Amino acid sequence: MAVLGIDTSAYTCSVAIVKASGNVIHANRRLLPVPEGEKGLQQGTAVFHHVQILPELLVEAFNSVPPAQIKALAAATRPRPVAGSYMPVFTVASGQGRILAAALKVPYLETTHQEGHIAAGLWSAGWEPEGPFLAVHLSGGTSEVLKVMRRKGGFHIDKLGGTLDLHAGQLVDRVGVLMGFPFPAGPHLERMAREAEGAGVKKLSLTSAVRGYNFSFSGPATQAERLLAAGADKSALARAVEQCIANTLERVLRTAVFDTGIKDILIVGGVAANSYIRSRLRYRLEHRAVGARLYFASPEHSSDNAIGVALLGRDLL
Repeated sequence: MAVLGIDTSAYTCSVAIVKASGNVIHANRRLLPVPEGEKGLQQGTAVFHHVQILPELLVEAFNSVPPAQIKALAAATRPRPVAGSYMPVFTVASGQGRILAAALKVPYLETTHQEGHIAAGLWSAGWEPEGPFLAVHLSGGTSEVLKVMRRKGGFHIDKLGGTLDLHAGQLVDRVGVLMGFPFPAGPHLERMAREAEGAGVKKLSLTSAVRGYNFSFSGPATQAERLLAAGADKSALARAVEQCIANTLERVLRTAVFDTGIKDILIVGGVAANSYIRSRLRYRLEHRAVGARLYFASPEHSSDNAIGVALLGRDLL
């Protein structure tokens, strides 16, 4: 028995197939094309690209796994498991999923993009929580701090806080595109930041506003733009962006750990693939003064993917 999962997010089209055992037997994804110099895509344009790309990914999946083995189809049909959560891009996964399930005569199961991220993170980290845990969903479209409890086929999620303006991924992409990097700029900015570790590079800093569980990245974006216009070293600025995100999360998560008493923290989303942010958070939050236990998906499974969607479909089935 196998379950096929589909996720059509803001910038990634992905398909995955998992067995009843939880083993992933097929996973593929493709970034949507973003014109050079642009900082993102309009939803209508993203929908158009999904309509072109998803059939190709599905053909590849069925060439890998015979359709007769598919016993259920799961789709991420909205961003989050809350009332009113909606983005046009997810209608592609929903529509194609319904058609395929009807053609294959198998159950059609719905979940959300955020729950898929959490499920993929737990699977990749090899961790099965026994009680409530904290989670950070950190990407170009979401920057939220969550209190999470596992339930059959998904999660009960309470949002503690999050960004008041720009998402962490938007900060990375805005600065990266200004530096001349293609979108998404995360991997390029991370490589540039490593050059700041060399001798003679003057350290730069960006400051964010943190209020309880909420934070703001619009200030750091403006600061970075001014520094770049003034001729600041690009490697130092790239490292400052990483440091700003890590410092912001550290402050919020310290508060969350002390307020809730929950010390297990899962961090998912494309920005969570950054190795410097990971190491910095581990160093600061796993210190005995805080005593947190951090879990990350592997870098390749941190960004948008359909693996978690398929896994949740398996659980629902």
